[in-house]
Amino acid sequence: MNALFPFHATTRDINVHVAVTFLPEQSEPDRGRWFWAYHIRIENDGDQPVQLLTRHWIITDGRGTQHRVDGDGVVGEQPVVQPGKSYDYVSGCPLNTPNGSMKGHYHMIGASGETFDIAIPHFALIAPAVAE
Repeated sequence: MNALFPFHATTRDINVHVAVTFLPEQSEPDRGRWFWAYHIRIENDGDQPVQLLTRHWIITDGRGTQHRVDGDGVVGEQPVVQPGKSYDYVSGCPLNTPNGSMKGHYHMIGASGETFDIAIPHFALIAPAVAE
């Protein structure tokens, strides 16, 4: 799993795995725009279902400027992840620098009604060097 998803964090039996891909076809370095896709897998290793309610991201560009993103669910969904199951989604992030990073957390609710946050691992956004 670590080979496919090199970034991971575990909180309360919930594993969050992240893989990142730079998308040159959607990037325009001449215009100061670089774009990455990130694939997230949320695995429930607990014994109760959990539901993802909200997301909180801190996106940092190569100059250290931070942008916060908060919202309901992910990609238009508030998925329920059953015990022993996983939920995958893919989203994207543009930056105005060729490198940066992302980190954050998901706000979840368990079957008992208890809410809690689970960590999204810190991961780098790095455009490959281009030989001139």
